[in-house]
Amino acid sequence: MTATRRPGPELARYVSLLWASDGAARPGARELVLPTGAMHLALRVRGPKLALYAHADAASATTVGHAVVGGARGAPYVRDIGEAVSSVGAQLLPGAAQALFGVGADALAGQHTPLEALWGASAVEALLDALAALPPGGPRIARLEAALTARIRARFALHPAVAEALVRLEAGAEVGAVVQASGFSHRHLSVLFQREVGLAPKLFADVRRFAAVVAQMRASGAVSLSALAVASGYCDQAHLTRAFRARAGLPPGRYRALAPASAHHVPLDAADGASQVKFVQDAARVRRPH
Repeated sequence: MTATRRPGPELARYVSLLWASDGAARPGARELVLPTGAMHLALRVRGPKLALYAHADAASATTVGHAVVGGARGAPYVRDIGEAVSSVGAQLLPGAAQALFGVGADALAGQHTPLEALWGASAVEALLDALAALPPGGPRIARLEAALTARIRARFALHPAVAEALVRLEAGAEVGAVVQASGFSHRHLSVLFQREVGLAPKLFADVRRFAAVVAQMRASGAVSLSALAVASGYCDQAHLTRAFRARAGLPPGRYRALAPASAHHVPLDAADGASQVKFVQDAARVRRPH
């Protein structure tokens, strides 16, 4: 069971969605989590700490924590979903890293960072205890929203060039055109963009195009991959397959066959080991910003 809602106006600049979920135990199961280009925050109120695998058939996992910030990334990761978990969390927007955690998004990108490293152990422990004392769903979402609102360090605003670049890239503009319109050099805009978004403009554009393809695959049913490639701006089906696999770790045909209930969360079975899932990022590395 999952409950979601948009945040109130004070938090809406930094958070796109608040959620709470309760997942059943699936002994031995693993899940491939696909990139979206955004950061997220997750707190496990009940159940084990988040455990990540370096690749799909790794023998052992690295334990991260009960409260974790997942940075923006360009590759998937594999997590353990074997035990029942009750969680609450938030999907974060560009600018949230500075406003809520006091670091640049580039310091969190491609990694899972324990929330204790950003807020301190006592503050995180107190929040987890407060969440555990509440009923699942709406009450926990409201408590997390209050905690995040209280954590806003300053009214952080995106650099105007970054804000404009985000709009243009989401609309499908080429990176070169976006750079030219910004008035900055490619390097200068890239530094600004990574600090506030977490990914370089080209990688961000690639991930967002991948996310759009995933959405189209789920919405369009049996449309051929060659037709989807043309509609999505790829040269041909082979180009789409290479790009999709670079982001998902799976070819698009395999993703379609698995038909996951949640677009970016793909349960893995015995057939989806190293022979199927490639290019998964080294999720075993856990960053603790200074």
